[in-house]
Amino acid sequence: MTDAPKDNDSGKSTPLGLYDRPRRDQVTAVEIIAVTLSLLWLAGAVAFFVFAPKGATQNIDGLRFIMTLLAVFMPVAMIWVAATAARSSRVMREESQRLQTAIDAVRQAQIAQQQRGAVPQEASVSQKLDEIAEAAKKTETTLATFHTTRHQRIRPNVQPVETTQTPADIDQGSLALGTPAEELSPPLPTDDFILALNFPETADDEIGFAALRRALRDRNAAKLIQAAQDVLTLLSQEGIYMDDLRPDMARPEVWRDFAQGARGRSVASLGGVRDRTSLALTAARMKKDPIFRDAAHHFLRRFDQMFVEFEPVATDAEISSLGETRTARAFMLLGRVAGTFD
Repeated sequence: MTDAPKDNDSGKSTPLGLYDRPRRDQVTAVEIIAVTLSLLWLAGAVAFFVFAPKGATQNIDGLRFIMTLLAVFMPVAMIWVAATAARSSRVMREESQRLQTAIDAVRQAQIAQQQRGAVPQEASVSQKLDEIAEAAKKTETTLATFHTTRHQRIRPNVQPVETTQTPADIDQGSLALGTPAEELSPPLPTDDFILALNFPETADDEIGFAALRRALRDRNAAKLIQAAQDVLTLLSQEGIYMDDLRPDMARPEVWRDFAQGARGRSVASLGGVRDRTSLALTAARMKKDPIFRDAAHHFLRRFDQMFVEFEPVATDAEISSLGETRTARAFMLLGRVAGTFD
């Protein structure tokens, strides 16, 4: 890592930049210039009243006093309005740059993953061919058995032909023709699944990125992660970041009730997001943006389907850990806005 300025998210060329608010300097050149201009203007105003002729400042009635105050402090207010606008413009440019960098990083990661997956695809094709060959052997054995049984019925005095199966045939009998490749891969560990739903903490979080790559190989987990990434990207455009939310965490039994179909007040504690600004911005975006609305509902459906399958095999500690992930916080926020917990 180089000693680059830390005014923006330098060094974050990963999708992490979409979910974590960048750390910026509290005082920038804009604020320094605004303070300097304000002090100069106020100093000039004070100098005017101090060194002005005595007759010019004695006969000041109420209206003239108010106009004088406006003349003194209005330029200061305009200076700070301009400084605030300049700072907001700079922040928007940085956010746009961060978003573009994150999108490019995701695209490059997908291309690299596809390149790495070229060899496994060839191995998968060879495995499929072996399955077809074993299935053909099994079919020939079945046809021979059927022909022998039918021939025995026609000629009862003829001894039936005995057919034997090798151990390889017995082992391959459980693999049907056309078995999906994901059915042959080991199941995704729960710890990796939870880490993937929280996304990497930093650009150097090797454990988080490894768990995310393993989760993306699982078809169902990949669908949920992609849906979560879409809504987190859209929410970041409104300045809403999951790390800024501090929702009230629901108990594991409430999550279990929700997975088993409970709705209404019994599961209302799942909508534990209390940040009024985030709720208002999300609700407004939900109403005016059909793309955001479709992405939010798609994500809610994916999360609901996932949790119905996750709940029966998960412990209370694992449910609590999942509830603290960025994906779960997005579910709490969007679910409350969409009325899922009403």
